Amino acid sequence: MKILGLVGSPRKNSNTDLLVTAILAGAAKNKHTTEKVHLYTVDISACVDCRACKKGNLQCVLKDGMQKLYPKIQNANVIVFGTPLYWYGPSAKMKLLLDRLRPFIASKELKGKKAVLVVPSEEGADACNHTVGMFNLSLGYLEMTLVSVLLPKASEQAEIKKQPDVLRQAQTIGKHIK
Repeated sequence: MKILGLVGSPRKNSNTDLLVTAILAGAAKNKHTTEKVHLYTVDISACVDCRACKKGNLQCVLKDGMQKLYPKIQNANVIVFGTPLYWYGPSAKMKLLLDRLRPFIASKELKGKKAVLVVPSEEGADACNHTVGMFNLSLGYLEMTLVSVLLPKASEQAEIKKQPDVLRQAQTIGKHIK
């Protein structure tokens, strides 16, 4: 099984990155193939609503870093979406990525795939309700299944390292991916 971790935080080796890494480490213990992509290293343009992805070959016509991400997303069985909570929503890069998943609505190439959502935030789980709802609706529209959600309280850089129980919980999520 292939598991793709998408890190939507600009800070490497910090809370979101560490949690996605822990999930992937747990999955690797079950011999799953894992890969992690830091979205802030990928040039992702905004969707321009041209709707070309709804016709012909059902592909996005924008030429940017998404052209390298699309095959990774298509080939993954499980996608781990990791984003810090910014203004009660996902980071800008994560939102750009979500908007650019539009070709998969028509192609249905993500149908049946599983997703995990990780959202560390300063205020904790209750502050993440809108973000979880947005992912639930978006993934449902893509006919994906959100199988696990982790919403720890952490906002200072690498603060999650002081919460070994949460890191273990992330690793357990990865171990239980089937």
